[in-house]
Amino acid sequence: MLNHRNFLNCILLAGGIFALPSLAQNIPDTLAQRLKACTSCHGAQGRAASDGYYPRLAGKPEGYLLHQLKNFRDGQRRYPLMNSLLSNLSDAYLQEIAAFFADQHPPYASPQPTEASLAIMVRGRELVMEGDQQKKLPACISCHGEKMTGVAPFIPGVLGLPRDYIVAQLGAWQTGSRRAHAPDCMRQVAQRLAPADIAAVSAWLASQMVPDNGIAVSAKDIPRFRLPLQCGSVSEDKQIK
Repeated sequence: MLNHRNFLNCILLAGGIFALPSLAQNIPDTLAQRLKACTSCHGAQGRAASDGYYPRLAGKPEGYLLHQLKNFRDGQRRYPLMNSLLSNLSDAYLQEIAAFFADQHPPYASPQPTEASLAIMVRGRELVMEGDQQKKLPACISCHGEKMTGVAPFIPGVLGLPRDYIVAQLGAWQTGSRRAHAPDCMRQVAQRLAPADIAAVSAWLASQMVPDNGIAVSAKDIPRFRLPLQCGSVSEDKQIK
């Protein structure tokens, strides 16, 4: 079992610091300190940046973050560093981590300039805002909210993410290296996207400013909120009806 003290050692190693006993004794044993293994990649407070690869954790819905932490731990979602760091952590500790990052609200970085053509940007906006009936693709806003800032407790915002990260995640859904509880609605959506669609969606999303500091709206505050597809990662907890 990887306890809090062992996890602190992992943090020191992840940050390139050798965990000598004399050094470890001078480091405060706080959750924020232990989570330096996370913030070394995801940025201070989990804010990330718009020009890298790692996603923002700060302000994401707690339920969503908890699901992803469990998925990494249990192998539902594959990324070796994350799988290793979380492999032996308890549900209770993962809940602490999720709650910590959900409660962080640093400002978003400005989006990076895009080199995408006007046609690509128009197609990206169309898929996000309207979907594609012929491909049976629901609009992204029908799940992630009208402002694309997420729907609490389980659906993340997808603005403020690097383009390369969005491309990689949609590809991971297609290949099955990222999975969720059945029925896996995001995999269904991703498998209907052509490469050109992925390029368009990722370019448009990554170019948008984040409104209202990116805070997710509660599903309970959206009149008649219904998902267009059955999603196991949402319905299993029966908190969105």
